[in-house]
Amino acid sequence: MSTADSPHPPVLEKPEKTGAHATAPLPDPDAPPVARAGRFWAARRVPATILALILTGASGLFLYDVVAVRAGHSAMSWRKELAKGLADHRLDDTWVLVGAGVAAALGLWLLFLALTPGRRRLLPMRRPYAGVRGALHRQAAAMVVRDRATQVSGVRSAHVTVRRRKVTVRALAHFRDLDEVRAELAQVLGSTLTELGLARTPRLVVRVRRPGKD
Repeated sequence: MSTADSPHPPVLEKPEKTGAHATAPLPDPDAPPVARAGRFWAARRVPATILALILTGASGLFLYDVVAVRAGHSAMSWRKELAKGLADHRLDDTWVLVGAGVAAALGLWLLFLALTPGRRRLLPMRRPYAGVRGALHRQAAAMVVRDRATQVSGVRSAHVTVRRRKVTVRALAHFRDLDEVRAELAQVLGSTLTELGLARTPRLVVRVRRPGKD
């Protein structure tokens, strides 16, 4: 059987050399995934850097003031005012409650950043190769789906929204029956989403209408 008739790509091997081991065959890209394709986690460098600088500066300032007091110098005026304010204000004071609310909101925001992967614009792809991870940008996936949609007969234009679990296509059809266009779009775009090789094929939603109508 010729290479063109083979359902799988040919195995690429290097010519054997004297004393060299034979090169292992390439994995089959159509084989089941070798590992779970999890989402990509963001480094969160900006929030982590800002928080580290704030904590480092505040800690250094307090440490300097404590060391100065231990050395016989008087405490800084701002720390005296802070201690006095904390002693004078009750827990049910308005500004105390506002400050507590701001601190709680900031803590929840940091906790959310720590527990969520982020990088929502990257769609994880299947992993047919060990040690290799890939992702497809949402904008690139939307461009591919839109190009395939505009190739369908009767489609004048298409707007595509790609999310993690759903792809929404809004097409304008200037001729042909709308049900026929919708059925062909569902078939063509369903195959397109499968060909993208995503770890989780998103659900397809197709809406077709005439130009100038809601």
